[in-house]
Amino acid sequence: MATAITHHALPAPVFDRPTRVLIVVAPYYKDIADQLLQGARAACEAARAMHDTVEVPGALEVPQAIALAAASGEYDGYVGLGCVIRGETTHYDTVCNDSSRGLMELGLRGLCVGNGILTVENVEQAQVRAEAAGQNKGGGAAEAALHLIALKRRFARPAPALPEGSFQVAGMPGTGGSA
Repeated sequence: MATAITHHALPAPVFDRPTRVLIVVAPYYKDIADQLLQGARAACEAARAMHDTVEVPGALEVPQAIALAAASGEYDGYVGLGCVIRGETTHYDTVCNDSSRGLMELGLRGLCVGNGILTVENVEQAQVRAEAAGQNKGGGAAEAALHLIALKRRFARPAPALPEGSFQVAGMPGTGGSA
């Protein structure tokens, strides 16, 4: 007889200093994407994190959009949302694997990324997982990004202190440097 497995979720962090999150959503399956987005936004707001949202055509473009946005330095973290439903061809495998791998590579580069791209067999599975009042995988992806932001801040090194006393700035008049 199988026993029920319980899931443990860490309490979501709440930020007391400005935190910005970019939510990148692929609305290919619009109803599913809207539910994911609702959950992600609510999680950001509960943590007092500001959020922006951009749309991309499909799940394969989610990691690329995050990489482009990361170059701006405007965001502390990112949430990728979308849905891939198995079809009759191997395209499903390509989209699932490459979008997931792309998000993982961004994370390994130091970005705080929550992966909310559903990979399911059918629409019913997607609906159950996406529903903001149900499994809320959009909210879970946002909370994952928020946890990573908190962890990154915890491990951040403080800026080195300037040495006491006077110092000169090269090229500034009156500092001894040449202009």
